[in-house]
Amino acid sequence: MSTFRDKIAIVTGGASGIGRAVCEALGKHGAVVVVADIDAVRAEAVARGIRSRSGRAQSRALDVSDATAFQKLVDDAAAEHGRLDYLFNNAGIAIAGEERDVSLDDWNKVLDVDLHGVVHGVRAAYALMVRQGSGHIVNTASLAGLVPAPGEISYTTAKYGVVGLSHALRAEGTRLGVKVTVVCPGFIDTPILVNSPIRGADAERLRSLIPKAMSPERCARIILRGVARNRSTIVITGLAKALWWLARANPDAAIWVAGQVLDRMRKVGRTADR
Repeated sequence: MSTFRDKIAIVTGGASGIGRAVCEALGKHGAVVVVADIDAVRAEAVARGIRSRSGRAQSRALDVSDATAFQKLVDDAAAEHGRLDYLFNNAGIAIAGEERDVSLDDWNKVLDVDLHGVVHGVRAAYALMVRQGSGHIVNTASLAGLVPAPGEISYTTAKYGVVGLSHALRAEGTRLGVKVTVVCPGFIDTPILVNSPIRGADAERLRSLIPKAMSPERCARIILRGVARNRSTIVITGLAKALWWLARANPDAAIWVAGQVLDRMRKVGRTADR
């Protein structure tokens, strides 16, 4: 992990979950970490914790849906440190529910953060990295960006978009010195897994169906190993890898499996008209 020593890294959504674990791991491996999050108090707590362990970190308030604010964050970091080596586009939210249950406002909230927020990060950092001739953008998508994920329709749409954006940008950036990686975790024990609202269903009943989740710390270690190796796609958890393989080998079978999962979800937790 000497790859990250003395490198400048911005991590969005850095106050909790995978983002926090990535910040702490980067700090441990000698990076200079900018912990960016809409929750400025918690972001500073993460940065302070890294500094208490002799790491180097600072916090910044950031709403990733604000393109101007994102650009300023990147520009300020580059001005202060002379460059930007890594941008981890990790901030995300979820509002679960079938299409018949979610509102247009639900759609817009999720897309603004999970898709447009990544676009804003790419727009802010990519041109700078091209000028530098170096840099690595790491976008957090999800297993829901690789396989059909019924019951989280807006989240799935956003994450499929992040996967496509990342693969296309990697092709564009390779000969310009810019690396791009997309991270697709399965079930990880984070606040988004347990706190996200669910439309049209009993949340507690549905959450009882969630398989055992991986710790964010282990997830962060896998992410950084993959980034250090310049992997194009990092799929995390054994279940996620198996479902990804199925979706590539037989898309119709993957859709059938998704339908079976949806049937189980409806039977256990649905509260709206079935």
